[in-house]
Amino acid sequence: MSTPLNPAQREAIRYLDGPCLVIAGAGSGKTRVITHKIAHLVDSGVQASSIAAITFTNKAAQEMQERLGALVKLPERQRPLVSTFHSLGVQIVRSEARALGLKPAFSILDADDSGGILQQALATTDRKLLRAAQTRISLWKNAMVEPAAALGLAADQTEQMIALAYRDYAATLAAYQAVDFDDLIRLPVKLLREDAGAAQRWREKLRYLLVDEYQDTNASQYELLRLLAGPRAAFTAVGDDDQSIYGWRGATLENLDRLGKDYPELRVIKLEQNYRSSANILQAANRLIAHNPKLHEKTLWSELGAGDPLTVVACENDEQEAESVVARLSASKFERRGQYADYAILYRGNYQARVLEQALRKERIPYVLSGGQSFFERAEIRDLLAYLRLLANDDDDPAFIRAITTPRRGVGTATLAALGEYAGQRQVSMFAALFEAGFESRLPARQREPMREFGEFINRIGARAAREPAAQVLDDLIEAIGYHAWLYESGDEKQAAQRWGNVTDFVDWLKKRAEEDGANLVQLAQTVALLSQLDRRDDSQDAVSLSTVHAAKGLEFAHVFIVGCEEGMMPHLGGLEIDEPGTGEPGAPGVPESADALAQRVRVEEERRLMYVAVTRAKRSLTLTWCGSRKRARDLLRREPSRFLGEMQLQASPAARKTDQGDARERLSQLRALLAGAGKPGK
Repeated sequence: MSTPLNPAQREAIRYLDGPCLVIAGAGSGKTRVITHKIAHLVDSGVQASSIAAITFTNKAAQEMQERLGALVKLPERQRPLVSTFHSLGVQIVRSEARALGLKPAFSILDADDSGGILQQALATTDRKLLRAAQTRISLWKNAMVEPAAALGLAADQTEQMIALAYRDYAATLAAYQAVDFDDLIRLPVKLLREDAGAAQRWREKLRYLLVDEYQDTNASQYELLRLLAGPRAAFTAVGDDDQSIYGWRGATLENLDRLGKDYPELRVIKLEQNYRSSANILQAANRLIAHNPKLHEKTLWSELGAGDPLTVVACENDEQEAESVVARLSASKFERRGQYADYAILYRGNYQARVLEQALRKERIPYVLSGGQSFFERAEIRDLLAYLRLLANDDDDPAFIRAITTPRRGVGTATLAALGEYAGQRQVSMFAALFEAGFESRLPARQREPMREFGEFINRIGARAAREPAAQVLDDLIEAIGYHAWLYESGDEKQAAQRWGNVTDFVDWLKKRAEEDGANLVQLAQTVALLSQLDRRDDSQDAVSLSTVHAAKGLEFAHVFIVGCEEGMMPHLGGLEIDEPGTGEPGAPGVPESADALAQRVRVEEERRLMYVAVTRAKRSLTLTWCGSRKRARDLLRREPSRFLGEMQLQASPAARKTDQGDARERLSQLRALLAGAGKPGK
């Protein structure tokens, strides 16, 4: 039997008279509110297929669909649209492709594919510069800044170089008839702004909007929602300003403030009852977040009882911290007769996981690592997958672009751009355009020949792949493209050997699968889109979760450890100067605030929200750890406890450092001895 809706939840569900903002605190049942509101809309006579619930991740969309399916029974074609922002963007761009100057079968490039194009535009192999360029261009696109305007906004020489690369990158995408992920929001916004007819069509199609995790929207996503809502403004936005932790990728809290200004009649409803955490955890979270300025005041509360006291553990160094956490976790699991899956260890950065993994392996404790790179996402595997995808479907333009340029065979960006432009005009794939007589007039023979040779090679391999054993064709394919030699020519020997080892593992796996399934290489290639699913972990396994705080957002665990609660790590301030804890917030009344001080204040506020998210993942117990010193390369740096511990009114005694690990192990030994003794005759 489900818990009855509380008064605030009922108000949020039933309010249909105008725009609505639901401020949903952590663990307050926001997904339940969204799904029940959809059911209420349908009961009120709104056509289900004209309702759209939009969220940020496929996992959240899937959970929402499952919950909604239990509430509203409808044929598939009549169901509400539940999708991510980008999935909705794909629908709009596909429907309006011609108006946007795209062929209906345009290509969507992922970050890896678009990174390759950007690398050519920048003419560099500097990975740090490439990452910075991808981030900067993404932020420009999310802010609806076109390449010409970006050049005027560039703050320094590096940004000017990136802006020029942005111009070339955008031109190449247009020539390829391709879009990247940011275009899936940018292009619909452009369309709805400039084409009144298209805007009206989509407003009629989607008559009521519900937006999950509204605090994570960026400027272009907000504009998309505003344009879709139109003058009727029939929408409900659900979010929490205290959980806005994605400023680094363009999300802005200004969207919450802007919502009230753009819609003066906005109804604001607060969900403050928490159904997840004990009172002790919520009190610490409330004390912490009270140090941030508020757009909408709220205080989380719970009827789940006081719960365990929060524990702060001071350790000598990161190795002792890991061993201490693992010892405490083992003792707690043994004492509570729990499952490993009840436990999570959260940290600020992925680099903190290594020493934790070592400590868990030493004790033979199973764990799952979030955010790790899938085997099928490795560059060398994706290179080979591109060839297989092309064998399965020669209309796959991203696969064609990757395969023809990896390894390089004298086909440059300008040549591919000319092919892409011709393919767009002819409304055919780039591979098909390669063989059309009309393309011959576009380029001189010396530029055409390498592409034609590649196309003929793919056709020959494809013909063999349909009739010969997969293993032999696969070996011949890899040998013919010279992939082994190319790896060693393009990287250092150690890295090349590691990547070639991954290739041989993948090839062996493909051969084994082909033999087991009795499939040829073409048949095997046709299932290649499903391969990455084979690498996903089983969420049902009993294992401790290791995760960054960012990756843990939206999750909950009975028992949580937050490690690295130190100045410089949590909060992590990058290159900004760190104020001494307790000296007060910059920007106090009457005190001028410099640009650097403003940047620091904004950064600290986001880091505080990140700690708030970490704390509110815990249901029953919460342990926070910090180190007196921590390794950085070969140096040992002294550390101080995070200001956030003091803000939560939690104290740590340095004297506990040397004894904590032994105490946890001793408690575990005593518990085991007690259990063993209880099992003896006469006890």
